[in-house]
Amino acid sequence: MSKLLRNEIVSNMSRRKQKKSKNLGDIFDKHVKYEFIDHDVEATMKTMVNEPIVHNVPVLTGGVGFDNVFNFYENQFVGKMPDDTKITRISRTVGKDQVVDELILSFTHDIEIKSMLPGIPPTGRYVELPHVVVMKFEGNKILHEHIYWDQASLLVQVGLIDTKSLPITGIEQARTLVKLSKSNRKKFK
Repeated sequence: MSKLLRNEIVSNMSRRKQKKSKNLGDIFDKHVKYEFIDHDVEATMKTMVNEPIVHNVPVLTGGVGFDNVFNFYENQFVGKMPDDTKITRISRTVGKDQVVDELILSFTHDIEIKSMLPGIPPTGRYVELPHVVVMKFEGNKILHEHIYWDQASLLVQVGLIDTKSLPITGIEQARTLVKLSKSNRKKFK
């Protein structure tokens, strides 16, 4: 095989891989749009495999299997977040079959948020909370979502934990992360 032909094959494979990776990010974005903007549980579920997993690691909410995930979305999550909820992406890593987003979720705790603060009545406090979302794919469908955040920081921000005697922080986590991310972007451009 000529060196030129070999390089073209490798280049084409790389472009296909990049396109597939971009598509995974697009699927991730559609999924989040259906959850947070459209509030459409059925459309959200169509982005997932037949038996998906959603796992909110800090509080063990979510579901395993179609019925449990659908019920979680329908009753605890989709359309159940405060009206001022905003997502700010800090970074995204796209792999062969996985997308990992680092983001800030911000909102005013003016309703009960069963998916994050089950049983806690609204406090009226504003929250900015770093999150990491690991979305694993099977083909072009989401197999699982593992969502991580610092529950202690959330509890500080809604006024349920005092930081004076504990090594924990509140809103400073998110603000420092945003500041450092902006600083790094300028540094490495």
